[in-house]
Amino acid sequence: MSASSPRALLYLVAVGLFMQTLDGTIVNTALPAMARDLGESPFRMEMVVIAYMLTVALLMPASGWLADRFGTRRIYLTAIALFTLGSLLCAESRTLTQLIGSRVVQGIGGAMLVPVGRLAVLRTFPRDQLLNALSIATMPALIGPLLGPLLGGWLAQEASWHWIFLINLPVGVLGLLLARRYMPDLRGAQATPFDTTGFLLFGVAVMLISLALEGLGELHFSHALTLLLLVGGAGGLVAYWLHAVRTEEPLFNPALFRINSYAVGILGNLFARLGAGGMPFLMPLMLQLGLQLSPVQAGWMMTPVALAAICSKALVSRIVDRFGYRRVLVCNTLLVGLLLMSFATVDSHTPHWLLLLQLFCFGGCNGLQFTVMNTLTLKDLPENQASGGNSLLSVTMQLSMSMGVGIAATLLTGFLRATNAVGVGGLTVFHPTFICIGFLGVIASAVFLQLDPRTSGRPDARLVPPE
Repeated sequence: MSASSPRALLYLVAVGLFMQTLDGTIVNTALPAMARDLGESPFRMEMVVIAYMLTVALLMPASGWLADRFGTRRIYLTAIALFTLGSLLCAESRTLTQLIGSRVVQGIGGAMLVPVGRLAVLRTFPRDQLLNALSIATMPALIGPLLGPLLGGWLAQEASWHWIFLINLPVGVLGLLLARRYMPDLRGAQATPFDTTGFLLFGVAVMLISLALEGLGELHFSHALTLLLLVGGAGGLVAYWLHAVRTEEPLFNPALFRINSYAVGILGNLFARLGAGGMPFLMPLMLQLGLQLSPVQAGWMMTPVALAAICSKALVSRIVDRFGYRRVLVCNTLLVGLLLMSFATVDSHTPHWLLLLQLFCFGGCNGLQFTVMNTLTLKDLPENQASGGNSLLSVTMQLSMSMGVGIAATLLTGFLRATNAVGVGGLTVFHPTFICIGFLGVIASAVFLQLDPRTSGRPDARLVPPE
């Protein structure tokens, strides 16, 4: 590798991160257009989002072991190839089932794309250069959510929803060329055995719980079957925990939860995102189906959320220094929940400037929330547990966002069946849905009350997963 390779590695990782973060936001604005073209109800399209998130969450724990076993270059090339192939398959899909399957292929690539790239940066740069390196590599994590809704709305309106996936193809080809030249072939110091049993137990548990949530909504399972799936999922999690405490090299070490800040941070991430995670799915639908805005207009309306999230990052250190983690997270979680509830006041007479202000306030508080939560979770981890703790946090983020979309879609479908609302009257199904997911955010604040009041100080410059 050339002397300039380390910096080229950052741009390579940035390309992969841009592909994933853009894809995570560009789809939401185009869901109504996809539904029309595929002959489906817009309220059934949540699986297009969930399939990707859930696949990433399930397979992400294996990414580090695969990189250690087969090398970062081979796994990163495979990840980009699968993500690009999945994008092509999505664009060629003619039914909802085909589109969901193609999103799974995309998710397999996405599960390895960001963690392996981040691992390569971590092992290439010395600790004193790591913060600056990560600032360069993770910049697309801020740009992707800003461009995604705008680009998705514009392509869906002016061209075709297929182009939201086709634009990944040239980026993927560029990523493959850069990866062949600049991705170092790094491997772990020693090959540790992969916890296959733990991986399967954890995966089955998550699948059963996710299927139960879908069963309440789109799949219309009976209450008995849904309850059986939930109990089975809970049993799988218990089985994993019992397996992990007696395994020398578990998938996720239970000892992590002996650290107060980590335990509170993980549980807070899980429950806080159940409410806020449904908002990127609900809001574009409400703007287009309830307020009758075009896809482009809906994309523009979502811009303040990303802009405010970017601005909030500059205030994190000063706010936490002044008030401490516990007070900031308790109060801000309450505020995020209340702001979600405030969207229940939006109707056809609401001025656009007022809705834009609501979205900006939500984006700022939500961006602050996730940055502080993630930093809190990792700040006290010892070096020998940083990798496993970071991996579990990444999985929790993906799972909770996936379940947040599932819960929001289930509520939306339930209120739709109860009211038979359509068109502008369809706002009546969005209003109670926003109240419910906002309430989830409000009660999540109780988790942060369990944080040790002595946990305060400047956020550590640790490797925090990007939003």
